[in-house]
Amino acid sequence: MGISRDSRHKRRNTGGRKANLKKKRLYESGRPSANTKLGPTRIHIVRVRGGNLKHRALRLESGNFSWGSEIITRKTRILDVVYNSSNNELVRTKTLVKNCIVQIDATPFRAWYEQHYGVKIGLKKKASKSATTTEEGTVAAKPSRTLLKKFAERQKTRTLDPAVDDEFSGGRLLACISSRPGQSGRCDGYILEGKELEFYAKALKRKK
Repeated sequence: MGISRDSRHKRRNTGGRKANLKKKRLYESGRPSANTKLGPTRIHIVRVRGGNLKHRALRLESGNFSWGSEIITRKTRILDVVYNSSNNELVRTKTLVKNCIVQIDATPFRAWYEQHYGVKIGLKKKASKSATTTEEGTVAAKPSRTLLKKFAERQKTRTLDPAVDDEFSGGRLLACISSRPGQSGRCDGYILEGKELEFYAKALKRKK
């Protein structure tokens, strides 16, 4: 009979059975889930109720991710699906759904940070001392005096979570997907920071 989204066939909260007094209706019908996978972009357009269109993403490989503390967004590649609180099977099959935790490429964010603050981030701890005196060295190209003044002003409010800095050294950032790929055809989200990053880092260690 197809997928139906009615609740007449369900029991009451008390456990009693309800009399089903009418047949299935077209407006109660549903469709199979998209099960968006990681791979070369493939999006189908679906005509839905009211003549509207949905973008059913079957495969996606990139998305726009926001860095909340720095208030910037960059388009970057999605590298892997690492955690899903609802089902481990979705991690094994690399299925992209809302609220799953993924690893994304850190390069666009690192490039922006170095250009905006004039400091390199994510340097290896055991880097040669001749190259840098501190964990965060200065950018190689010599900036103008105006730019140095800008950098000095920006340094006053600059804070970088040590956990995020460690992630930059590996070239991968943990992010959470906040869009619905099967509905909007997009895989957008935000970079994990602070308590949230701490929580998911612990969950991933436990899983290993």
